Amino acid sequence: MAGKTSGAVVGVDVGGTFTDLVELDQSTGHVRLAKVPSTLDNQAYGVIAALDEAGCDLAALDLIVHGTTTTTNAVLERKLARTGLITTRGFRDVLELGRRTRPQPYGMTGTFTPLIPRNLRLEVPERLDAAGAVIVPLDEDAVRDAAKALLDAGCEAAVIHFLHAYANPEHERRAAEIVSQVWPNDHITMGHALLSESREFERGVTAAANAAVQPLLDRYIRRLVQELQGGGYKGDVLVMNGNGGMVSSARVAKEAAKTVMSGPASGVMAAAYTGRKAGIENLITYDMGGTSTDVALIRDAEPSVSNEIEIEYAMPIHVPMVDVRTVGAGGGSIARVNPAGLLEVGPDSAGADPGPICYGKGGTEPTISDANLLLGRLDPARLNAVKGGVSLEHVRQVFASTLGEPLGLSADEAAAAVIEIANMKMAGAIRMVSISLGADPRDFALFAFGGAGPLHAAALARELNIPRILVPSRPGITNAIGCVVADLRHDFVNTINAPLDSLDLGHLASIFAAQAAEGEALIAREAIDITATRKLYSVDMQFVGQTHLLRVPLDNPDVTTAELQTLFEAAYFRRFRVELEDIRANLVNANTSVIGKRAELDLGALIDPAGRKATLDRAQTGTRPVYTDGQWCDTPIYWRDHLPIDFTLPGPAIVQQMDTTLLIEPGDTATGDADGNILIRIGARA
Repeated sequence: MAGKTSGAVVGVDVGGTFTDLVELDQSTGHVRLAKVPSTLDNQAYGVIAALDEAGCDLAALDLIVHGTTTTTNAVLERKLARTGLITTRGFRDVLELGRRTRPQPYGMTGTFTPLIPRNLRLEVPERLDAAGAVIVPLDEDAVRDAAKALLDAGCEAAVIHFLHAYANPEHERRAAEIVSQVWPNDHITMGHALLSESREFERGVTAAANAAVQPLLDRYIRRLVQELQGGGYKGDVLVMNGNGGMVSSARVAKEAAKTVMSGPASGVMAAAYTGRKAGIENLITYDMGGTSTDVALIRDAEPSVSNEIEIEYAMPIHVPMVDVRTVGAGGGSIARVNPAGLLEVGPDSAGADPGPICYGKGGTEPTISDANLLLGRLDPARLNAVKGGVSLEHVRQVFASTLGEPLGLSADEAAAAVIEIANMKMAGAIRMVSISLGADPRDFALFAFGGAGPLHAAALARELNIPRILVPSRPGITNAIGCVVADLRHDFVNTINAPLDSLDLGHLASIFAAQAAEGEALIAREAIDITATRKLYSVDMQFVGQTHLLRVPLDNPDVTTAELQTLFEAAYFRRFRVELEDIRANLVNANTSVIGKRAELDLGALIDPAGRKATLDRAQTGTRPVYTDGQWCDTPIYWRDHLPIDFTLPGPAIVQQMDTTLLIEPGDTATGDADGNILIRIGARA
């Protein structure tokens, strides 16, 4: 599959605050970068603005890869297309009953609104048993009547979700044929086609989410492609999926739910790529942007991918996606004193407009970025406060009156408290992807990126006893870089749900073979250079009678029941540190990931070697007071593009660049490598 792309490739990622872009020309090594405010009402405007800002020649581009938050935002904000459900008689309330859990672990407060309201969930006569045998034949006239009723109710998308369709999809397929005869578009989702596994609630919610965002994503992608083609672009647009792979814009809306968490996934893929090239394959990724912080775990340069993710309460979207945990702590997170007199930070954010006070665009509430500015970690001369006419003293007065007076603190102490609370929230998210899953943070390096991540990384690493921090060359646009370096990827899940002592190994092997063949066929249809195809096999297992699943990786699809038992017991012990050898194991799902590897890219091109200075002294741009550990310290400031390749820099120090600021705390030591990465070793404090 050679000769399909060889020139300039653009990666563009839309975040909650900024839209980031990187262009890498594989033939010349030329790099263009851009960071512009996101246009969340229509993300296409921000993408076009980023291309213009970078000076990209659309006609000369070979490929554009796009990470989008369109579907994620739509689900979380419930800004969805009107969607109807056709389901088995007696089961229309499955989407609302769920698992009867509570929004809050303690107390009886909280609400839940299903994606599809009850009046748009219609039932038809049909029934299969758990093995897929027909108990009640499909009533085709009832399906046709239901489709017409949903259209009359103003529905734009339809879900067909029948009981046990994963075991026998014929009723869903026939119902889809009938609905398509009267439906005015192709926004029809069959539950089994998107997720062929048991558990009716999870499969139904996944299908409902797919249908509800499908029209939105379809319109957005069509509009974006038209804008690009109008500017002279002739190539394909690939869209990042939540699993860290890519899919053509021509097909992405069909499985729209797979683009949920697209943006965070691209950053994790960039981290895996960068870490592998730097020789550090075990990473905890830490992406702090303007609105939120995303964290994930990478083992052996392979991001953790799960099909068990619940993106919010009672919202399980069980398509494979990178296991990213998010907390509402970003540079724009608002700090306030609550009615109980306690300091809170986030989850509300000032966003890009008006943004933090220091942006000078009308923001009035104190944020994490404002706190970093007050503490000397950000350079006032490089912020928009200069253009907006907002002085450092004005920010200080806001902190003193809004936070300091109610808490009995000075403005500086209030700012430090804001940073400490934010760090505590972010450390909790890191514990969720490491300690809570049986991983020891001391065995990993912290991969710090995002516009604000490198400012807070040292404090988090020290809190969690993480020994090293890896900061990539362009932390603020790492998600866009992830779009450029990501591989093609397709994931497949099929339910078997059989105890090991009665498992049909021939059936398991046939599922693996069919999954692999389908993945290879999909990759072959993409107009992208592929250097190799790789397959990852795994099974989801549990002890008989348990609810939760454990993902068990397999070296190859040819495996015996004895090997499966041993692998499961080992995985269970790694996760829970408990041995339960006498309990029967159950194999629930068979999983295959087919990955089309793309050619390696030179990330060293992201740093211009011509700008490097011979010594650290020549790279230093000045000194300013920085507040650390409760005291002010005169701290040298460096421009990152000027640092020597093999520098060694002891803290305290600040390294500034176009897209972020890096804080090296006292006792820590930073070094550089040939790819422009910075490695910080966390030292002991006196």
